[in-house]
Amino acid sequence: MSKQKLSLQEQLLKSGLVSSAQAKSAKSNKHKQEQLQRKNNIVQVDEAKAWSEKSRLEKLEKDLALNQLHQQQELKKQLLAQIKQLIEQNKLPRDEDGIAYRFINNNKVKTLYVAETMRTQLINGQLAIVRLGKNYEVVTAEVAKKISERNADSVLVHNEVVTNHVEQPNDPYAGYSVPDDLMW
Repeated sequence: MSKQKLSLQEQLLKSGLVSSAQAKSAKSNKHKQEQLQRKNNIVQVDEAKAWSEKSRLEKLEKDLALNQLHQQQELKKQLLAQIKQLIEQNKLPRDEDGIAYRFINNNKVKTLYVAETMRTQLINGQLAIVRLGKNYEVVTAEVAKKISERNADSVLVHNEVVTNHVEQPNDPYAGYSVPDDLMW
């Protein structure tokens, strides 16, 4: 004997829990409700589907934000690696027995010993001081510009070259020149 699946309505009728009149009434009510919905274009909202769709959208939004954060972190790592490579490939040798060149980093005066010519080039803006980790290195102005494009905080000293010095008419110190050997 083959087992057939009986609908819930048939099972309730067989067990005697509902009468055939109640079953017909329920069926006709359901049919009327479906016709009314079709006639009025009423879409029945399934709360479970709406909740799962909302949950899916929230998860998608969260995943996108997390992905964007990872991309930003990866970009930052790449930029730092490029800066490190630029500095290590282009750093100039310093003279540890040379003249002290002082500069400010994080509100602290730091000292870097360089040769006299290198000190002059630092003052004139031909060279720049950059930070590599906890160390300071001297690089050319072109390399400093490339580093500054990637991260301006890595370039600590890069003096601008002043080509036109315009004297002010009422400058009380116009008659005095700044000595070349002035160091602080």
